[in-house]
Amino acid sequence: MITQLKFVGIPVSDQDRALAFYTEKLAFEISTDQPMGPGKRWIELRVAMSSTRVVLFTPDGHEDRIGTFFNGSFACDNVEATYRQLSARGVEFIEAPTVQPWGSFAKFKDPDGNTFVLSSS
Repeated sequence: MITQLKFVGIPVSDQDRALAFYTEKLAFEISTDQPMGPGKRWIELRVAMSSTRVVLFTPDGHEDRIGTFFNGSFACDNVEATYRQLSARGVEFIEAPTVQPWGSFAKFKDPDGNTFVLSSS
């Protein structure tokens, strides 16, 4: 039976630039960085203590997904505090923290324009 989501892919145009953003600004850690075909690498990143990984890789034919909305959410303990911390590191937020009846959230983007939700866990 299925036990977990192993990884999610984030389509990027420049793997080195994306790797710098996700490791330096979001503090993700490199789990795997291996060649994956001509001029590409399979880059898997750990997100804190989560067992789910983030993969910075764009399969051939999926380049049109770069710079789109990521249909998922990164969780944190405190959206407002994480928003301040990431903003200080240079992460661009397109929506400041907002409180809703179901919880708090904010939206940020990476250097490729991929948009992500940051929400309370």
